[in-house]
Amino acid sequence: MKIAKTYGYLKKDLDVIEESLNKVIKAEHPVLREASTDLLQAGGKRIRPVFVLLSGKLGNFDLNRIKTAAVSLELIHMATLVHDDVIDDSTLRRGKPTIKHLYDNRVAMYTGDYILASALEEITTIKDANIHRLLAQTIVEVCIGEIEQIKEKYNWDQELRHYLRRIKRKTALLIATSCKLGAIVSGLPEDQANKLYKYGYYIGMSYQIIDDVLDFTSTSKELGKPSGNDLLQGNVTLPVLYAMQDRSFNNLIRETFSNPENVVEEDMEAVLSGLQKTNAIERSYNLSDLYLQKALNALEEVPDQKAKQTLQDIAKYIGKRRS
Repeated sequence: MKIAKTYGYLKKDLDVIEESLNKVIKAEHPVLREASTDLLQAGGKRIRPVFVLLSGKLGNFDLNRIKTAAVSLELIHMATLVHDDVIDDSTLRRGKPTIKHLYDNRVAMYTGDYILASALEEITTIKDANIHRLLAQTIVEVCIGEIEQIKEKYNWDQELRHYLRRIKRKTALLIATSCKLGAIVSGLPEDQANKLYKYGYYIGMSYQIIDDVLDFTSTSKELGKPSGNDLLQGNVTLPVLYAMQDRSFNNLIRETFSNPENVVEEDMEAVLSGLQKTNAIERSYNLSDLYLQKALNALEEVPDQKAKQTLQDIAKYIGKRRS
């Protein structure tokens, strides 16, 4: 079962959000318009708008207000992807050429800035300082996370807490904010909004851990990019940190990446094979499961509604995700 089936009944609402996304990114300048549209049409799960919608369904649901929050969050996410691809020198995303590959780094950076500015302009139509503050704080943390990721590249001596803090900023905070924004916009009490925020945070941590696992266990076709691409870019993820506790693998990876620019496909195959021989994948899934259980616990006091059941179903789906 695909994750979209768990929230299939939201299709009409998601179609409205998709239409709004297309309208918001229609820049007057042809290059900005084309580059932004290319990214939007590349698709994606739109999981952040889904969390906004589901949280909103738990309160006084108003599609126009919820739509604004959902569109803003998805645009922020899209902007980070464009900037990520420049930083990582990525040529593919979801199996399609990146904006930086189709155009160049400068066009990509300005496109990302334009998309981010569009997100901020969109959210101003909701007159609520708490929403603006939450969104601004989230963007600040996401930016800090990107800087930390750059600083930690090829750092084989980093600690687990550094990785966890990094994926919190990279993924979990934006999902947590999606859940809380939906709650605030729909008028849920503060304690309920905070519980949904915690749910989103734990889901985001689990989701990113599994993404990092799949970077080693999925095929290039499934990933839409080369297997082990994160490691090739110098990003030390959870499976690598766990695998490096094995002395043999630790020596292998340090030797292989002593000159990162000289790493070839055969080297990566040896590293991937070496990692699979450790218990790193199993341990990574176990940590993901712990976060998922915390996510489910955070929902215990949320009123029983269809949206709550869907949030639970999404958590269970993520826990079983292996591709």
